[in-house]
Amino acid sequence: MIDHAHDLESVRGATERLLTAAAKMDNASVTESSRLPGWSRGHVLAHLARNADALVNVLRGRPMYPSGEARDADIERDAPRPLDVQLADLRDSAARFQEEGAAPADWSRTVELRNGVTDSASRVPFRRWVEVELHHVDLGIGYDLEDLPEEFLEREIDFLAERFRGHPDVPALLIEQDAGPGIRTGGDGELSLVVSGRPADLLGWLAGRRDGSALTVHGGTLPALPAL
Repeated sequence: MIDHAHDLESVRGATERLLTAAAKMDNASVTESSRLPGWSRGHVLAHLARNADALVNVLRGRPMYPSGEARDADIERDAPRPLDVQLADLRDSAARFQEEGAAPADWSRTVELRNGVTDSASRVPFRRWVEVELHHVDLGIGYDLEDLPEEFLEREIDFLAERFRGHPDVPALLIEQDAGPGIRTGGDGELSLVVSGRPADLLGWLAGRRDGSALTVHGGTLPALPAL
């Protein structure tokens, strides 16, 4: 069962870690490339701020973004801002998200995200946690997949495996972690592959942050995963 209140506190902690780490940068660092192709660190910070506001929209029953073009334009607009402005915006938008999350609501209701994707409102805080943790890694400022909380690694691997389950472009495979039961994902056919490795490496592959070369594959070659 999803505990949205627990996840909201996890978001709060992850946001504070990110803000503390990002505050050690300077204005020049913000303009440097992040680990995401084509994005500076400023793009990552701007996206995180706008995503918090977008998820407030989701919880209020509004469109997440006016359009894909508007989302991209807002990130481009905000990316060049100096560090202090970036951090203030991220802090303020995060506070708005926490305030919305603390308001009385029916957390069992279905909400709509981007591109027609729907989910339970109770999972929105976890989705925000994903954004904060992975984009902290994407900043490339000393926080890596190995630094992610154990609970987060376990749950995000499960979440991503669920997203690829039944996908026609992914062969049926079993993900084996260092501990715990295997997780089936990919197409609906007969299992053909077993992929195993450290949680950080598994998550990196599933989330498109690593090429999977550190993983062990039995039954064939590691498939290239479609974009999330």
